[in-house]
Amino acid sequence: MTSTNHAENTVSAAAGDGTVLDVADLHVRFPTDGGHLHAVRGVSYRLRRGEALGIVGESGSGKSVAALAVMGLLPRTAQVSGSARLLGQELLGLGDAAISRVRGARIAMVFQDPLTSLNPVHTVGRQIVEAIQAHRDLPRAAARARAVELLRTVGIPQPEQRVDAYPHELSGGMRQRVVIAIAMANDPDVIIADEPTTALDVTVQAQVLEALRAARRATGAALVLITHDLGVVAGHVDRVAVMYAGRIVEAGSVDEVFSAPRMPYTLGLLGSRPRMDAARRSRLVPVPGAPPSLTQQMRGCAFAPRCPLAQPVCRDTDPPPTGQGDGHTAACHFADRLAGVRPEELFPPALATAAVPLRAAPAAADGAPLLVAEDLVKHFPVRSRGLLRRRSGEVHAVCGVSLELRARRTLALVGESGCGKSTTARLLLNLIPANRGSVRYRGQELTGLSRARMRPLRSRVQIVFQDPFASLDPRMTVFEAVAEPLRIHGRFADGGPRRVHELLRLVGLDPEHADRYPHEFSGGQRQRVGIARALALEPEVLVLDEPVSALDVSVQAGVVNLLEELQERLGLSYLFVSHDLAVVRHVADRVAVMYLGRIVETAPVERLFTAAAHPYTQALVSAVPLPDPRRERWRERIVLAGDVPSPLDPPSGCRFRTRCPTFAALSGEQRSRCVRQAPPLVEQGEGHAAACHYARARNLLRGTSTDLGQEPTQWR
Repeated sequence: MTSTNHAENTVSAAAGDGTVLDVADLHVRFPTDGGHLHAVRGVSYRLRRGEALGIVGESGSGKSVAALAVMGLLPRTAQVSGSARLLGQELLGLGDAAISRVRGARIAMVFQDPLTSLNPVHTVGRQIVEAIQAHRDLPRAAARARAVELLRTVGIPQPEQRVDAYPHELSGGMRQRVVIAIAMANDPDVIIADEPTTALDVTVQAQVLEALRAARRATGAALVLITHDLGVVAGHVDRVAVMYAGRIVEAGSVDEVFSAPRMPYTLGLLGSRPRMDAARRSRLVPVPGAPPSLTQQMRGCAFAPRCPLAQPVCRDTDPPPTGQGDGHTAACHFADRLAGVRPEELFPPALATAAVPLRAAPAAADGAPLLVAEDLVKHFPVRSRGLLRRRSGEVHAVCGVSLELRARRTLALVGESGCGKSTTARLLLNLIPANRGSVRYRGQELTGLSRARMRPLRSRVQIVFQDPFASLDPRMTVFEAVAEPLRIHGRFADGGPRRVHELLRLVGLDPEHADRYPHEFSGGQRQRVGIARALALEPEVLVLDEPVSALDVSVQAGVVNLLEELQERLGLSYLFVSHDLAVVRHVADRVAVMYLGRIVETAPVERLFTAAAHPYTQALVSAVPLPDPRRERWRERIVLAGDVPSPLDPPSGCRFRTRCPTFAALSGEQRSRCVRQAPPLVEQGEGHAAACHYARARNLLRGTSTDLGQEPTQWR
C-alpha cells in the first residue's frame, strides 16, 4: 500500500475534545486495466470516545475500503492519501512493524465473514490467547483465563468448554462472537465492525449486536459500524454517515438523518426498505438506475444521473457538504427542497412494464386451494466413514409439515437457517422424494410421480432460486438461459425468439442485451433473468426461495415491486421462502413459521405481526430492527439463548423448549409437559394457529411492547 500527504505523528488539537479517530480527506485508488478506480473520494469524519458511528450505503460505495485503509490492510498496489489519526498518531504510511503494534491493541476490526477470519486448524481459545499475548506480557494460563472471560462477555454458552472448540464446530453466530472477543481482547480505543451481521439469521443478528454492545460496555471503545441494514444503524449508533460513489453525501445524528434526510439518495434508501411496523404499501420506492463506474472521471454530483431533482448545476459542480443544522450536513445543491418530502413524492413510481401478450394463469377462484401439502416428512440418512458406510443416524429436516397455497395469494414460509424451509419447497415441487406425506396440485397427487410424469406439470409450478448467478449457466447467454425451458418442452419453434424478448421486456430488461452473459449483469438484473426463465412456460405457481436476500436494499425493492406487479397481471400464486420478516410483511397474505422441521405458527400476515402467539415467532419479530431510531430504543427485545439444536437429535416434546424464554419461567410440572408432549397446532381465532402449550398473543411492534389486554411496559 502506498500513501502520500500524511501529517506528522503529533498529537492533534482534536484529541482534547475526546476525539479518538480523526479521518481527513481520505482517498483510495486502485490501478486497473481500465484506468484508476477511485474507490474512496475525500472521506472525512471524527469519532469521539465511546461514540458509535454508522456508515451505510449500497455495495461498491467504498465503505469497507475506507475502513481497510484506516487499518492498513489494503494491498500494496492501493494508492492511499489523506490522514487517519488515532489519538493523534498518524496511521497512514506506518510500516508493518509500527502498524502491527497499533492494530489489535488500540484499534481492532470485526470482519464480515468470521469463517475466513479464524484459522481452521487452531482452537478459538488459542487464537484469542495469541491476540492477547501479541500485545501483553501475560503467562499462557492467565491469557487462557482472559479468553474464557471474553467468551463469556460476548455471550458464548459454556465458555470453559467452547474455548477448546475449533471454528467449524461453532455456528455462524458463535464464530462472529469469537471474532468480537478477539477484537476486544486488548481493550482497544476503536472497534471497526464491517457488516458483522450480513447473512445471519435475525435471531443470531440480535445476539451478535448484543455482543458488540457488551464489547463496548466492557472496553469503552468507540465503534464504527459498517452495514447496509438501516434498521441495524437506527438502533445501535449515535451518528450516521451515508456513502455514495466513494464519498460521504450526508452525515449527522441518527435521529436527524432518519427523520429529516436532506440528500435524495438517503431519502431513496429509506423509501426502498419495507417496514415491518407499517401497513403494507402499494409499492416500495426503489432508487432508479445504478451507481456510476468509479473508474471514470466524475464531474458534478455522482448521484445526478439517478436524481429526480438534478439540474445543469448538478452535472457541472460537485456539491460540497453544507450544514443543515445541529451537526447535520448534506452534499446536495437542493437540500432545502427536501424538508418534509416523502420518498414516494421524490421518486415517482416506475412505469408498469410494457404490456406483452402473455397468458394469465388458468381461471381459478381467488383464494381456492391450488397446492396442498399434508404431513410431509423428509429425513436424510447420515452414514459413517469408511468402506462400508453404515447408516449412523438421520437428519430430521421436515417433520409433518402441512401447508395450503391458494390461488392468487402469497404464502410466506419463514424461520432460521436450517429449519427446513428450502427442503419443504423442494418437496412441494417433487425435486426430492418425501419419506411420507402428500402433495397435490389442483387435486392431482404429485408425490411419487416419475420424472417423465412430472414433466408436463413442471410448466405449471416453477422455482426461482436464491442465488441467480449460481442458477444461471455462465456459458449461456441470457437469451439461451430464458429459451432453454421452451426448448426442453418443445415450445421454442412456435415463436420462441419473440417470446424470449417479451419475457425480458416483462421483467424490465432490455431485449437488446439478450446476447450478454450473466456476469455482465448486476445482481438484481440476474434475478430478473431468473424470474423471466421461470415465467417462460406460463406457470400458475412460483416458489421463490430467498429471491431478494443477497440484493442491495434499492435493488431488492425493484425486484419485490416486479413480483407484485407480475402477480397482479398474471394471476400468479407465490410460496415465498424468506428469513426477512420486513419483506414478508410487505408481500405475504399468510405466513407459516418453521422451527427445526415443524410449523409452529401460521396466521394471516397482519395477525401474525400484531398478535404473535408462539414464543419463537415473538422472538423473530422482536429481533427485526426497524429503520426508526426513536422506536428502536423503546422496543422490547427477546434475545434467544444458544443456537438451534442439531436436527440429528432434536429435543423431545416441544423442540423450541431448549431456547424458549416462556419455558424458563414455567413451574416444574408445566415444564414436564413441554418435555414429554409435542404441542399440536391449536386454533387461536381468525385463522391463526400456534403449536405451544402456553401460547399468548403479544404485539412486539409498538413503541412500547404490550401484551394484548395488559398495560404497556418500556424497554431500554
